Amino acid sequence: MDSICLAEELYVNYEKTPVLWDVSFSVPKGVLVGILGPNGAGKSSLLKAALGLIKPLSGKIEFFQQPLSSVRQKIAYVPQRQSVDWDFPITAIQVVLMGRYGRLGLFGRPRKADREAAAKALQLVGMAGFADRQISQLSGGQQQRLFLARALVQNPDIFLLDEPFAGVDLTTEKEIMALLKKQKEEGKTIFIVHHDLPTVEEYFDWAILLKTRLLACGPVSEVFHADHLAKTFGKMPTVFDEAVSLSVKTPSGYL
Repeated sequence: MDSICLAEELYVNYEKTPVLWDVSFSVPKGVLVGILGPNGAGKSSLLKAALGLIKPLSGKIEFFQQPLSSVRQKIAYVPQRQSVDWDFPITAIQVVLMGRYGRLGLFGRPRKADREAAAKALQLVGMAGFADRQISQLSGGQQQRLFLARALVQNPDIFLLDEPFAGVDLTTEKEIMALLKKQKEEGKTIFIVHHDLPTVEEYFDWAILLKTRLLACGPVSEVFHADHLAKTFGKMPTVFDEAVSLSVKTPSGYL
């Protein structure tokens, strides 16, 4: 399979503390990728390095084997919900239209086609009736759907989502995942920072396991094993371990 994302000897520090250390991997086109690891493992930093939001000490991560400046408009980013100022006075439709600014330029005015695309994106995420609602008046799940709509309206080839299911109910999570799977069926590649291990096999084709260093990268069927998880997460609590065991394979079969 053709590689759409390549990391080579990537080193990233945050305030002099290593967060990614000698990370190298490749990911093929058209897969759903779960980025897994404990808190502080470098998952969000990996996305930010890929977007040029933080500068690596050395090494690189790139898409389409091209510099970021050449492919930026092909990439949509959904940040962690907690990083957004939800008190900012802006409506839902205005947020979605921000996804078209790459096409319009900084001072370009949205055209009819842009407004129609934004309305369609809101409809896709079940938010058609909230176009004129202030974002501060939306629930957590609605806010997450809104930023997914902003990503969809860009019509990107690659989605980067940082903990999109944090603080949302299960119904919203399943609906968002269904939308993302449909995007994958259309040939898009989707990277998701994810914490819920029991859903990994259901959600993802590919997994990246991080703990500052890369511990595994490959098809879920090959890398989502108890030995890799033990190296990534250490000793897991009994209840959590039992839940994970329902879906995790050992090299010789299911636990």
